[in-house]
Amino acid sequence: MIDYVTIRDLGVIEHAELPLNAGLNVVTGETGAGKTMVVTALGLLLGARAEAAAIRSGAPQAVVDAGLTVPARHRCVGLAREAGAWLQTPEDTAQADQTADGAGAAEAAGTAGNTDPADAADPASADQPDAADPASADQPGEVEILLGRTLSAKGRSRASVSGRNVPIALLGEIGSSLVTVHGQSDQLRLRSATAQRRALDRYSGVEFAAALAQYKQKFTGYQVKVAELEEITTNERERRREAEQLQLALEQIDAVEPLPGEDHELKTESLKLENVEGLREAARSAQLALSGPDAAEALDDVPHAVALVESAATALAAVRDQDQELGEIAEQISSVSSLLNDAASELGIYAAHLDESGPERLAAVHQRRADLERLIRLYGPDIDAVLVWAQEARARLHNLQSDSDRIEELSAELEELQARLWTEAEELRRRRTEAGAQLGAAVGDELAALAMPRARMVLEVTETAELGPEGADTVAMLLAPHPGADPLPLGKGASGGELSRVMLALEVVLAEGSETETFIFDEVDAGVGGKAAVQIGRRLAMLAKHRQVIVVTHLPQVAAYAQNHIRVFKASVRDDSASGGFTASDVTALDEEQRVSELARMLAGQEDSESARAHARELISAAAAP
Repeated sequence: MIDYVTIRDLGVIEHAELPLNAGLNVVTGETGAGKTMVVTALGLLLGARAEAAAIRSGAPQAVVDAGLTVPARHRCVGLAREAGAWLQTPEDTAQADQTADGAGAAEAAGTAGNTDPADAADPASADQPDAADPASADQPGEVEILLGRTLSAKGRSRASVSGRNVPIALLGEIGSSLVTVHGQSDQLRLRSATAQRRALDRYSGVEFAAALAQYKQKFTGYQVKVAELEEITTNERERRREAEQLQLALEQIDAVEPLPGEDHELKTESLKLENVEGLREAARSAQLALSGPDAAEALDDVPHAVALVESAATALAAVRDQDQELGEIAEQISSVSSLLNDAASELGIYAAHLDESGPERLAAVHQRRADLERLIRLYGPDIDAVLVWAQEARARLHNLQSDSDRIEELSAELEELQARLWTEAEELRRRRTEAGAQLGAAVGDELAALAMPRARMVLEVTETAELGPEGADTVAMLLAPHPGADPLPLGKGASGGELSRVMLALEVVLAEGSETETFIFDEVDAGVGGKAAVQIGRRLAMLAKHRQVIVVTHLPQVAAYAQNHIRVFKASVRDDSASGGFTASDVTALDEEQRVSELARMLAGQEDSESARAHARELISAAAAP
């Protein structure tokens, strides 16, 4: 239920607060007073598109806020908590207010004791369910939700839920789960076959919804297979050309037989072979410096590293046992000697191996690298990428070469799936036909209470030649407004006033199984008057016994049934601006005497007319009668 709506700088409304109650809330006012802005504000809270032109002239932004009390089990509570909104129950709010008042009084009297008043008033200390705990949505009772929407004159729009900024789509999802708005534009939508089918599907119940969801899932799979089959059969020439190109490419790769990482390994080997003379000379020189020349080559006694280190070790060998520190140094020198001998030996082996790598190996490496570079230029940045491409190409080639087998396989699958879909579509049609008869009878009963006692609604469910995403049938709502008239589509067989009553009757019937807490009707009584208007007011009052109903109306017969009557009025404000002032609208809740004046104005345009006031009192008394 919506508790209040606050509007700032929207259209002609500078600042207004609508106090709303349970039951039937009626909004009235002169033409142009700003009643449309009230509905516009509520639409913004339901995620409607925002227009900067709706902002009051000269204002930097327009703001709409609403406070709602909803059952804790309602799905919107889970959506709000998932978005990070902080929600409280009405009892939590009252308890927090009492705690804050008590803490303030204790602080003023100097008797706060050991309790910090700020802590006592902290809302976080209340028994608030964890916002991240989805199980909290299953708790009984009610919670308070604050919805907000801000429109900037610069064209930007922001949405919030209980103080947390959220996407506008989420605001719309939460709002639309709580509030249903119907206006004259909805009457136009009701004329479309799609809207009529959706209305019937809503009425058909949970089991039908499950069957329809199962059908939709299978139909989606059916469409995927149909698209695949069409792609294969209609692009056969392109697929054959693609297969030939892939075959040639894979033959070229297979002829080279590249190995993973081979291009990098050959690059390293090529660099080594191209510098073999320098590497050999460096290795020989280093070996000579370490171990000296061979005995056959030695012409003079040239000192080398191994000999010098061994001389040092020999010098220390005789005294190493006499001092521990010197012994440790001698051990290190001995280790160095072993390392130098090993390094000298490895240098000799390295140099000998270089002698085995002749120009023939270098030429072979260059040729292999050239073969790999051709593949890299065509199929990837390196050989590893080429191998990945080849693997994917083989899989694609396999699919292309097995087109005939796949066509047969898909055709068989589609035939079987289509048969199952037709069976399920027939079941959906049967369920729709049964629900349509029940809905037509229920709407007929409602129309009888709306001054159309002989009207008859027929829901015609017709089989289509092809399967569709919603089944294999169309739904048409037909209306015979009086005996002897043939049922005709709503757009042809119903006047504006009759269509208003049909829509109201439908909403009343559909509301029985709906989670919607609030219904908003924007001048749905257009084109209606006299006794029919009285019946509409009475039916809205009956609906308001179970749901909150907000009605924007021009009809005093409807307004007479209000349990909470709100008037929107326009006032001119003078100032020192160049325009000399501005026009603003305000909102006020009427007491009983003010209601009489407003109904008199609506009846005769003269709120001071005694006859009009007497008529207004008569309408109010008649509406209040059981």
